[in-house]
Amino acid sequence: MNTTTTYGVDGMTCGHCVASVTEEIGLIPGAETVTVALVKGGTSQVTVTSASELDRALVAAAVEEAGYQLVAAA
Repeated sequence: MNTTTTYGVDGMTCGHCVASVTEEIGLIPGAETVTVALVKGGTSQVTVTSASELDRALVAAAVEEAGYQLVAAA
């Protein structure tokens, strides 16, 4: 059974930002799909479907690797 979780990410402003976050989260073992609802200058919503619930610390590290900040989902 798949798990879908939505995370809030601050700092994204464009398609390149979306691509970076999508790529980094997609590298986490178990992550299957990553979709981003971009909110320029605000908190974007990143929805991840995975085989099982992902460790929030791994998601935060992936987001930070891409250059952005994971926040509480809005």
